[in-house]
Amino acid sequence: MNRVLLVARREYVETIKTKFFLISLFLTPVFVVGIVFITHFMQKHVQEGARPPKTVAVADMTGALGQDIEEAFKTYNAKHAQRPVNLQMYGPEAEKQLDEFKDKIRNGKLDGCMVIAQDVLEKGGTSRFFMKSDKLADIDVFFAIQEILNNVVVARRLRAHNVSPELFEAIRRPVPLVQMDVMADVERHGPDPLRMIGPFFFLFVMFMGLFGTGQGMLTSVIEEKNSRVIETLLSSLTPFQLMAGKIAGLAAIGLTVVSLWGAAAYAGAASQGLAHIIDVSNLGYLLCYFLLGFLLFSSLYAAVGASCNTLKEAQALLTPLMLITIVPMVTWFYIAQEPNGVFARVLSYFPLTTPMVMPLRLAAEANLPAVEIVLSLVLLAVSVPLVMWAAAKVFRTGILMYGKPATMRELLRWIRDH
Repeated sequence: MNRVLLVARREYVETIKTKFFLISLFLTPVFVVGIVFITHFMQKHVQEGARPPKTVAVADMTGALGQDIEEAFKTYNAKHAQRPVNLQMYGPEAEKQLDEFKDKIRNGKLDGCMVIAQDVLEKGGTSRFFMKSDKLADIDVFFAIQEILNNVVVARRLRAHNVSPELFEAIRRPVPLVQMDVMADVERHGPDPLRMIGPFFFLFVMFMGLFGTGQGMLTSVIEEKNSRVIETLLSSLTPFQLMAGKIAGLAAIGLTVVSLWGAAAYAGAASQGLAHIIDVSNLGYLLCYFLLGFLLFSSLYAAVGASCNTLKEAQALLTPLMLITIVPMVTWFYIAQEPNGVFARVLSYFPLTTPMVMPLRLAAEANLPAVEIVLSLVLLAVSVPLVMWAAAKVFRTGILMYGKPATMRELLRWIRDH
């Protein structure tokens, strides 16, 4: 046991002393926060920033909406002076010029062309808007034109039925509904989109902790194997003691990283009055799932590292594992919205996805059944020694083997025969 602790201590100290670890420890949260702010700034700039005028041709097949359309465009441009839309108004005769309009759009001489359906007032016929679909920067032009047409048609229909626009707006005025949190007596006007940040935070921390720190296990084993340092170590240690010490040391590093990131995130959220998006009671579960998950994944990393000679060879063996574990990252939003769904439950009881899915479900559903939490922890806890046992057999055989990397069939034979 003392030898295992010595290896763990060495692994921990040597890792935290590296500049790369210190830089990644402090810069990763800064990088994530920076991405959030930059994305928000760029989105706001795209939506509200200045833009060259866009020119749109409008062909009014009804022959009756031309003046209303022109007034609506003037009103729109007055409200959006930085993003104006210039109008070229045509009557029903423009139908013969439709091919010409399309050519101008293709050549960049025109940004769009709207053809108003002849029966748009009486039957609500479908109008058409022609544009280049690959010009994503002009997508807001379509929505602006759609809003203008809708307002003009609705106003004309109201006049046709002798309904004043003021009366119409009064009738369709929304009914206020205030959301109250019964757990904290907090008043919110509508659903709180920030609540989704909490579940994603737990998933992100688990993913980065498990795979970021676990990658260190893979690199360490391969480097020591290639430099023949591993042979010196094995003269004083058994392969299992060496593997167990490395796993323990890197697990301590992972807990350090997760704890610091979690504390920093909670402090940052609290300073902005957003502490409600992170449930502190879930932090204990997060640590439990992280520790068990790390023991599971680091054992697999150690086995793969021992059976390979280069990182390139190791990546090929790890591809199936990565494909499985990336599923929670791809489907996190669906799981957060349906934490008690069949899909979420299935992933919760599969050991390779349990460490990420269960913290995500706990953050999304405060009253998750206790039996599900206990069952997932039991299954994960049972899986860890089994995986470590199999990994130890692979590690013992592969750590001193060089040359051609082991195949999956050979790994299975090592587990069965040794």
